[in-house]
Amino acid sequence: MFRCGIAYPRCRWIVPLLLLFAIIFDIIAIAATSGWVEDKDAKSHYASMWSQCQGRNDNWECKSLMEFSWAQAVAALMIIGLIILIIAFIISCIALCCTLNISLLPVIGVLLFITVVIQFIALIIYPVKFNDLIFEGRYDYTWAYGFGWGATILCIGCGILFCCLPRYEDELTGLAKTKYIYTSA
Repeated sequence: MFRCGIAYPRCRWIVPLLLLFAIIFDIIAIAATSGWVEDKDAKSHYASMWSQCQGRNDNWECKSLMEFSWAQAVAALMIIGLIILIIAFIISCIALCCTLNISLLPVIGVLLFITVVIQFIALIIYPVKFNDLIFEGRYDYTWAYGFGWGATILCIGCGILFCCLPRYEDELTGLAKTKYIYTSA
């Protein structure tokens, strides 16, 4: 028989795994020493969430961005988002992997949406304020900044899943009868 649709029992393992990927993406974005911003040719100026470096060849001068209040806010928001994401991951492992606790799923969804809002604010503040520091040239937001957005997008998707999964309790537990699209007579 042909079967189509979501295999809900697999969601018990896949959704926490997606949250683990979001945590890894966030750690990469936060810990990167470069890769948030680079000048057009990546030869004279680059920056991370923590510092910016300018120079040529082997002659680089790095300055901390933490002297600016906006950079401190970005760092704080990203770290707070990561902490909330880790808490949501731990709760999701307890709710889905150890035992099936459907009542915790909307709580996880809300935590993830809080993470999304916090990180969204941080990821918008950074380029707006960093561009105020730059007066010349063309700059690209690169891989580490992209990992921050990747973590945020994963949190959006997982938040939606965690809010929708309580409607499918029987499917998650495996008690629901299999529905086939096509049956032969």
